Amino acid sequence: MSPDLYHIPYEAFLADVRAVAASIAEDAWRPDFVIGIGRGGLVPAVFISHQLDLPMLSVDHSSKVYDFADELLRKVAAKSAVGERLLFVDDINDSGGTIAYIREQLAETGGDSGNLRFAVVLDNVRSRARVEYRAQTIDREHDKRWFVFPWEAVASDAAIAAEALSVPERLA
Repeated sequence: MSPDLYHIPYEAFLADVRAVAASIAEDAWRPDFVIGIGRGGLVPAVFISHQLDLPMLSVDHSSKVYDFADELLRKVAAKSAVGERLLFVDDINDSGGTIAYIREQLAETGGDSGNLRFAVVLDNVRSRARVEYRAQTIDREHDKRWFVFPWEAVASDAAIAAEALSVPERLA
């Protein structure tokens, strides 16, 4: 099986992050920090951070080095516990695994859920996790494309396909 790779054009990505930033700016809830979720959320978080003129932090999840990632999550949970508002940004909310994991870790380490929000460029309506801000929605029951964001396009098609095939349940 060969995945259907959809390369998102840079201008489309830029329009999407501007749409997400506009949604956040229109909300009465204002974050103190934008937090990029590594690796896919780092680039959109930088753009949103600049658009909203907010400082940015980052946490890593994609490396699967959980002791490193969890230490950072404990630190940001402490920030939310003292009233700082944190906006987490990722590229896609697909299965919901990343966002659910981060929410669980924050809750277990004293994070205040009222001070936390999540934003994504693409939001799967069938995800097990919900986000507050999004540019576009997809329905994985019908849309089986593997989305290749502009910063991923420098990888070989073989590497991108291998990554896509590592989660076949999203493509089937």
